Amino acid sequence: MNPRPSAPGSVLAVAALALLCLAQPYPVLAVDPGDFTWHPQAWWEASTHTGIALQAGTWLVLALGALRALWATPRMGATLLLVGLSLAGSAGLIALAPADESVVPGAAYWLSTLALSLLSVISIQRVAALPATRWSGHLTAALFGLWVLLLWEQLVMAFAVPRVLLPPPSSIAVALWTQTDTLWADLIQTVGKAVLIGYALGCGLGILTGIAIDKMPFLQRGLLPVASLTSTIPLVGVAPIAVMWFGFDWPSKAAVIVLMTFFPALISTLAGLQAAGKLERELMYSYAASYRRTLLDLRLPVALPFIFNALKVNASLALIGAIVAEFFGSPTVGLGFRISTEASRMNMPLVWATIVVASAVGMLGYAALSRLERRVNFWHPSVRSA
Repeated sequence: MNPRPSAPGSVLAVAALALLCLAQPYPVLAVDPGDFTWHPQAWWEASTHTGIALQAGTWLVLALGALRALWATPRMGATLLLVGLSLAGSAGLIALAPADESVVPGAAYWLSTLALSLLSVISIQRVAALPATRWSGHLTAALFGLWVLLLWEQLVMAFAVPRVLLPPPSSIAVALWTQTDTLWADLIQTVGKAVLIGYALGCGLGILTGIAIDKMPFLQRGLLPVASLTSTIPLVGVAPIAVMWFGFDWPSKAAVIVLMTFFPALISTLAGLQAAGKLERELMYSYAASYRRTLLDLRLPVALPFIFNALKVNASLALIGAIVAEFFGSPTVGLGFRISTEASRMNMPLVWATIVVASAVGMLGYAALSRLERRVNFWHPSVRSA
């Protein structure tokens, strides 16, 4: 199949190529020799052969990527070539970023960065336009995340942002690698103990209480208003009280999580149980089905989509609650303790590494619940149409 131009992608590619050509007369870097006069330095004026090769090679790779992006093709190989050239250009610009305050980026550097941004957009569009497969969506999302990290790394280094304010992703990756044992112990303390136990108790009690309120309507007038009170209690107020009651270890954090997850599970269960259609309930009544049989065969299956929504919401609430509760007192381990302690020491790469671990656990928990929901609620229209 002959390559077929794509209007949006071609326009962006032409703009990227124009920016690269426009960057040629301008300096890539501006050097300060110490006498307060700035001397621009183009790629052909680099002080070392390595610098000349790096600057010229970066421009050439970006230009080849822009030329490749001028034509659209559904083939995987051509798309991967475009992605590879763009990523290589990004690596070159990261390597060209100033390492100290004696050198600052010049106009050519920023024009090349704009061209790279356009190439990143084109590469994501081309990957998303590939023939649909099982992994196409994941590949597009992964490429988007990779571009965010690369541009983050480049801009933080180019602007010389202090690491106390925003560390580059490379520093966070180093902290993840060197502090693996510490972060693993924190993960076991926060997630393996407090989150899992508190989440199971909170959601379980909420679901059982919802079933009890549905069976005994008088509880709606007495117990439901009291249960709704738990959703209004501020976390920063109840966390220190829980620490005083249950101690500094994980039981106090589990108690906070129970309080946070109880009400969403209760309300979602009640809404799901009441979602069963009147005709279906009358049919079960005509079969002389007991309340237990109606609950198991009709009302709980109908309520499962509501319950899973509460479980997914509570998965995030439980992790947030445990981390915040550890700010008010915990043993010398835990994700919240690590964030609080290392932030006071200005060790921001480790703080961000802890945040990455917590975010990854939250995403994995949500993904696992979504996958379980698809298996359990395979009959539901919202799952069949997904």
